[in-house]
Amino acid sequence: MRGRWGTRGTRGARGTRGAFVRGLLGPQNRHLWFWIFVGPFVLGLTLFTYVPLAWSVYLSFFDAHNTVSPTDFVGFDNYTAMLGDDAFTGSLVTFLVFTAFIVPATYALSLALALMVNRLRWAQAFFRSVFFLPVACSYVVAALIWKMSIFNGVRFGLANTVLDWFGADQIAWLSTTDPPWYWLVIVTVRLWLQAGFYMVLFLAGLQRISPRLYEAAAVDGARPGWQVFRHITFPQLRATSVAVVLLLVINAFQAFDEFYNLLSDSRGYPPYARPPLVYLYYTALGQGQNLGLGSAGAVILALIIAVVTVVQARWFGLGRKED
Repeated sequence: MRGRWGTRGTRGARGTRGAFVRGLLGPQNRHLWFWIFVGPFVLGLTLFTYVPLAWSVYLSFFDAHNTVSPTDFVGFDNYTAMLGDDAFTGSLVTFLVFTAFIVPATYALSLALALMVNRLRWAQAFFRSVFFLPVACSYVVAALIWKMSIFNGVRFGLANTVLDWFGADQIAWLSTTDPPWYWLVIVTVRLWLQAGFYMVLFLAGLQRISPRLYEAAAVDGARPGWQVFRHITFPQLRATSVAVVLLLVINAFQAFDEFYNLLSDSRGYPPYARPPLVYLYYTALGQGQNLGLGSAGAVILALIIAVVTVVQARWFGLGRKED
């Protein structure tokens, strides 16, 4: 009896596994190539993204000084400490200032570029590629060019050379806090790097607008230019505009490379213009290496990004059926 029941149990388990494999591969192994191509990506995404994220959440509940395998459970103490840290809350203010500069500036510039490129009758692909090319540039390389060549604090920098032509005094762009000229450097490098990407998004939106709308507007006596843009073009770009604003805010939250490479030097990072990721970098990987505290800050930042994204999506009506 035991042998027969054991054999039946083994056969049942094998049949279950076989049915699972057949369902995974599909009829006649039609899904096989799907898993061959997607499987390595899913495996890499799991190992290098989801597992570290889950482990970061786990570390946030422990006292993890100089270790990734802590044993001292502290509950929400790390979260309380982060929310009560003036440096962390100050970094969130830095993000708000950066967002207030970069989001409207990038939106306006990318939309203007898209409108100009879309009106071209010749060499449209050339100019689209020229404006998009900076997107392929590394943030680190661009930050170093801005820091060492364009906004160098000495008279050999391009910006100071132009000021010297007009008889103006030289400016230490990255170390002057009153007025805070470093914001000009940070915003312009990010603007140069990402405007081309959002220009392409707006171009796609512009090309989806039916020409019949413009023909009907012309018949109704609408004047080309601002009137057509205000009543036809801009309303038709509503979905694209919502997506662009959401991406811009999320990317602003993730700002790190330009801030770190522009403002840090051999003495470290200055106390001003410190965004959340720079603060968390020094918290988790600095001298203290408090990985628990840094993980708690990362979780708080991720929650803030999620909440802001959902609020924006609801505010702009993303996904809502149009009348």
